Amino acid sequence: MILPPKSVQFVVVSLVMLVPSMALSDANDWPNWRGPSQTGSKADGDYPSVLDASTLVWKTPLPGRGCSTPIVLDKHIYVTMPVDDQDALVALDWTGKILWQRVLGREVAGKHRNGSGSNASPTTDGSAIFCFFKSGTLAAIELDGTIRWQTNMVERFGPDTLFWDHGTSPVLTSEHVVMTRMHKGESWLAAFDKVSGKLAWKVARNYKVKIENDHGYATPLVISREGEEALLLWGAERITIHSAKDGNMIWSCGGFNPDQNKLWPAIATPSIVGDIALVAYGRNDKGSPLLYGVDLRGKGDGSPSFKWKRTDVSTFVPTPVAYQDSFYMVGDQGKVNRLNPSTGESIWSGAFAKSRKKFYASPLVAGGKIYAPREDGTVFVAQEKDGKLETLSENELGESVIGSPVPSANRILIRGEKHLFCYSNEAQSNETR
Repeated sequence: MILPPKSVQFVVVSLVMLVPSMALSDANDWPNWRGPSQTGSKADGDYPSVLDASTLVWKTPLPGRGCSTPIVLDKHIYVTMPVDDQDALVALDWTGKILWQRVLGREVAGKHRNGSGSNASPTTDGSAIFCFFKSGTLAAIELDGTIRWQTNMVERFGPDTLFWDHGTSPVLTSEHVVMTRMHKGESWLAAFDKVSGKLAWKVARNYKVKIENDHGYATPLVISREGEEALLLWGAERITIHSAKDGNMIWSCGGFNPDQNKLWPAIATPSIVGDIALVAYGRNDKGSPLLYGVDLRGKGDGSPSFKWKRTDVSTFVPTPVAYQDSFYMVGDQGKVNRLNPSTGESIWSGAFAKSRKKFYASPLVAGGKIYAPREDGTVFVAQEKDGKLETLSENELGESVIGSPVPSANRILIRGEKHLFCYSNEAQSNETR
C-alpha cells in the first residue's frame, strides 16, 4: 500500500464538479443509474432498516429478465427488460401497476450468467426516457410511451467485440444523449441530439493495451470542468475528459497498469469527491486489487496523476458511492470500506457475512444506511456506528439481484430477476401483486 503522509488534508475547492442530470421537478426523482448527483447516494429520507414482509409495499411480476436499474420521475418508474423476446421499456405507476410497455426491436440475450440484453440503465431529462440495449438500439421514448426516435449503434458503427454483455449506460448533457463503446477494435464516444436523434459528433478513443484491457463496461460521468460541461471516461487503462460540445479530449491520465497485466477490463465506474476520482482497477475478484485516487487537477497530458494508490483493497464490479465527502466501497466478496478521498486510507472497514456468492450490484447509501445486494438476492442493510460497520439486517428476496437499489420518497425499489420490489417504513399493504 502506498499512501501520502497523513498531514495531507482534503480541501473541497473543486476544479471539477459533477453535473446534475436534470433540473429536478421533484426531490424524489432518481433520473439515472446513480441518481441525480451521479454519486449513488441520497442524504435525506427515512428508509427501512429491514426489507421483509413488514416493510413490503408491493411486489410486481416483470415480463422479462434484465439487469438494469430502474429510474423514477414524478413517482413513475421506468425500467428496461425483454418483452416477448423484444427489447422494451416498461413504465409503472407508484402502486407498482404496469402502465405501458414499449417494444423496440428484437432482443440480443446476454452471455454472462449475471448478464442480459438489458444491462444498461435508462436515463431521463424530465421530457423523455433514453435507453440502450445490447442489440445496439438507442431510443428516446416520450413519457406516454410513444417513440420519439430510435437508432441502432451496431447497424451504424459495427458490432461490439466485448467478451461479456454491454454494461455502459447512456448519459445526458444539456443538449445530447451520449454513448460510448470501448472494446477491441474501433472504440468511440458519440453524442446524439436529444430531440431529433441526429448524430451531433463522434470521436475515436483507441489505445493499444493488453488483451481485454480495452474492454470497458463503465458509464461516463457528466462533469463541469472550469465552468464548461465535459464527460469523464474510464477504460483502456486511461481516464480521459472530453468536451461535451464536440467530444474533443481535453485531459487524460494513464499509468494504471505498470506491470502490463492482461485480462483487466474496466467495469466499476469512477466516483468523484472534490477533485479526486476513485478508480478501481486490477482483479479484486481474483486477489489482485488496485485502487487509485486520481487528482483531476493534475497535468492531464496522459502521465499518471495519482494522489495515492492502494494494492490491498479494491472492487471489480460494484461501483463505489460518494457520500458526505467520503467514498464507500463494497467489494466483490462483501468487504466494506469508508475511504478518505485525500489519502485513500480507510476511515473504517468491515464486511458482510461470508458467502461463495458475489456482489455485482452497485451499493446505495440513502438516509445514512448502506444497501448492498448480493447476486443471490440477499440484500444487506447497514450503517456506520461508532466508527464501525453495523449490519442492521440480512434480507432474502428469493431471486437474483444485479441492479442497484433506488431510493425515492422514503421507499427503496429493488429490481430482481422476476419482480420489482418496493419497501418502506410506511408500508400500508403487504399484498403481493
